[in-house]
Amino acid sequence: MQRKFKKYSGKILATVVVLFLAFLSYNLYQAPVEGLEEKFIYLLKMYGYVILFAWSILEGEAGLIMAGLLAHTGDMNLYIAIFVAGLGGFAGDQIYFYIGRFNKSYVYRKFKGQRRKFALAHLLLQKYGWPIIFVQRYMYGMRTIIPISIGITRYSAKTYAFINLISAWCWAALTITPAWYFGDQILEVLHWVKMHWYLALPFALICGGGLIYYFSTMSKKKEKKFHETKSI
Repeated sequence: MQRKFKKYSGKILATVVVLFLAFLSYNLYQAPVEGLEEKFIYLLKMYGYVILFAWSILEGEAGLIMAGLLAHTGDMNLYIAIFVAGLGGFAGDQIYFYIGRFNKSYVYRKFKGQRRKFALAHLLLQKYGWPIIFVQRYMYGMRTIIPISIGITRYSAKTYAFINLISAWCWAALTITPAWYFGDQILEVLHWVKMHWYLALPFALICGGGLIYYFSTMSKKKEKKFHETKSI
């Protein structure tokens, strides 16, 4: 039973995503308030911990920041939010890990165009060892690749799970706590963005494009170094 559960971890993740979106859509429609923004806020206040857990499985900092703001306004408990978000992040990476561990042929076929990133992930694991598991959540563009890549190797599942759990709670605390502490300032910024979206949108696109370019360039350099090392 356990082996079958791990083998179908990818389908489990897809099912969670579909159910999560269906849950959001239905309750958003049924919310007894007017306006999309008010409906979304109502949904967060009513089902905040459920949404936070599911959102954290998908590795989204936006959900954690929102949890920090809700903790700031008193609609969530700070410590419970950190605990729940950490468990969600842990569950998500465990699913990715077992996708690699029990679905290697599927991974090689599905991620054929991501060979460069997988090469980089293997190089980082060989060079830095367990700390790369701890910091994988902060490596944009590699956050799903690294746990899948580690799952493909013979790395101990128990060791990975332990480090992953500690890492997930640290990730949750390091994201939610600043949002809770600086809640007033963040809310002011969000209000400004809402009022001046025509300025905020181009800025966000430029920053996002810059991050994508940076990590793409870095992964190409690491892949080149990886192949050079193998050829020696």
